[in-house]
Amino acid sequence: MSSEFSITREVEFAETDMAGIMHFTHFYRWMEVCEHEFLRSLGLSVDMKFGENRIGWPRVKTSCRFKRPLRFEDKVELRLSVREVRDRSIVYVVGFWKEENGESIRAASGETVAACVRFDPSSGGMTPVQVPDAFRAKMQPYLTENEMTADG
Repeated sequence: MSSEFSITREVEFAETDMAGIMHFTHFYRWMEVCEHEFLRSLGLSVDMKFGENRIGWPRVKTSCRFKRPLRFEDKVELRLSVREVRDRSIVYVVGFWKEENGESIRAASGETVAACVRFDPSSGGMTPVQVPDAFRAKMQPYLTENEMTADG
């Protein structure tokens, strides 16, 4: 069974729109915050040195499906798991959970694909590279299917 990483956030007034509902863009920001906290908990970062290289994780795809609105002062648990560790990317899944009528319900589900790239210090460009073994090993307990896959 895979593990989930979780954080709890509270919807701020500034994150809501005129209807009092959290604006959809904040779901994406929260997914990124959750990813960063997850990586920090593993001693990793979205921008770090591996050997002689500086690597990063730009987004190549992201989506979110909204099922229930989040409103000012709602307490929300974000649960992150790793769907896949591919040759050159990682797929994260984040569920947004809140209490409603005494039960925990999923308010939204998001997915992010982050590519592993090496930053070229001279040109400022990015080149796709293999996910480092150290990164790969730390993702293992959070894989939803408990296996590593190749890019397909």
